[in-house]
Amino acid sequence: MKATVTKTKLIHEGQYAAEVDVELIKDDSVWSPYLSPEDAFKLDNVRGELRKGNLKSAAKNARIYELHPVG
Repeated sequence: MKATVTKTKLIHEGQYAAEVDVELIKDDSVWSPYLSPEDAFKLDNVRGELRKGNLKSAAKNARIYELHPVG
């Protein structure tokens, strides 16, 4: 029996962080829980866009944050 659970994954690249909502698939297999290929590609795409500094494109699939040192 398959079930899905929505989770937020965090990605950190350079001075940026992103929250990406993905669906974890839970079933009786040894790989459970796992991401769909689409959600895995979404995470990779957001990471790649952050590396390039393309925040507008990354923001299509994520909530983007700029990180600043505290001390």
